[in-house]
Amino acid sequence: MKIAVVGATGLVGGVMLEELAQRGFAQHEIIPAASAKSVGKQITFAGRQLTVVSVEQAIALHPQYAIFSAGASTSRQYAPLFAEVGCTVIDNSSCWRMHDDIPLVVPEINFSAIKPSHRIIANPNCSTIVMVLALSRLHQQYGIKRLVISTYQSITGTGIKAVRQLETEETYFAQHPGITSSQLRPAMEQDLAEQYQPAYPKQIFRNLFPHGGDFLPDGYTTEEQKLVDETRKILGDPSIQVTATVVRVPVVGGHSEAVNIEFHNEFDLQEVRQLVSSTPGVILCDQPEQNLYPTPVMAHNRPEVFVGRLRRDLSQPRTLNLWCVGDNLRKGAATNAVQILQYLVNE
Repeated sequence: MKIAVVGATGLVGGVMLEELAQRGFAQHEIIPAASAKSVGKQITFAGRQLTVVSVEQAIALHPQYAIFSAGASTSRQYAPLFAEVGCTVIDNSSCWRMHDDIPLVVPEINFSAIKPSHRIIANPNCSTIVMVLALSRLHQQYGIKRLVISTYQSITGTGIKAVRQLETEETYFAQHPGITSSQLRPAMEQDLAEQYQPAYPKQIFRNLFPHGGDFLPDGYTTEEQKLVDETRKILGDPSIQVTATVVRVPVVGGHSEAVNIEFHNEFDLQEVRQLVSSTPGVILCDQPEQNLYPTPVMAHNRPEVFVGRLRRDLSQPRTLNLWCVGDNLRKGAATNAVQILQYLVNE
C-alpha cells in the first residue's frame, strides 16, 4: 500500500510519520511530500531513509491514501487532484471541514459518517477533537444544550515558528538579567532586527493572550468559531449553543480546556464519571484531594485525552464543569488522522 504524507517536513507531518510507524504502517510504502524548498531532503521513517518529493510527484505515484498537513491553500489545490487518481485524502487543514458533502471525523464518535464514495475526509481542529471526545458519551446520555469554553492552547498549535519564538525570547531574557518582562519584546525587536521573526503579535514568554487565529467582524476569532461549527457537525446536533474564548499560553505539550456544559436532562455525577472513563481514548484523572488532575505535561506525546475536575455548576441546574487536556499534535491532529486511516483500512 502507498501512503502519501503531504507536509511531511512540518511539525504535525513529523508526528504523522511517527504515528504511522507506531500504528502498523511501517512496512508500507510511505511517500513524504512537501513544498519545493524541502524536495530532495532525507527524512527517517521506521529506521529507513526516505526522500521528500514534490506534491505533484506524489500524485503521479498513485497512492491509495494521502494524509495532508500542509495548510488550507495546499489542501484546496491538491486534495481534489489526489482524489481524481482514486486516492482517499485525510486532510488536517480547515479547508474542507464545513463542506456539507465532506465528513468531519473523530473515529471514536462518528466514523460511520464516512461513505465509500468519500474521497476527501476532514480532520477536525485540535481543540475541537480534545473536547468532543471528552463530551461524546455525555451528549448521548443527557443531551448538550449549551457549552461555554475557555481554551489554553499550546504554542505548538501554531507550528515550529511559534516554538522558535518562545525559545528565542526565553534565551534573550536569560542573557539580559536586567531586563523586565515588559521590556523584552521591544528590546528584541531593536537588537535582533531581522533575526527575530515572531509568529505572534505579542510576546509569548512569561505571557498569554486571548488571540487564536484571525479576528472576525463579530469580535470572535476563527479558532473560536471552529469550536462552534465543528462541535455541532461532529456531534450531529446543530441546536447546541456554543460560546468560546481561545487563549494562547507558553506551553509545549498540549491544549487545555475548561468547559461548562448545560444539559437538557439531569445527570448523576457518578454516572458522568463512568461515562467519561468508559469512552475509548479518554482517561479520567480526577482525584483533586490528591492533586491529581490533567495537565499538558501529563498529556505530552500521549494519544489519549485526559479529563478531570468534574463537578456540578452550583449556579444553575443540569450543568457540569470539567477540565480536559490533550496533546494537540497527537490526538488533536496526527493521531486522529492516522486513526481514521486505520479505520478505513480495517473496514
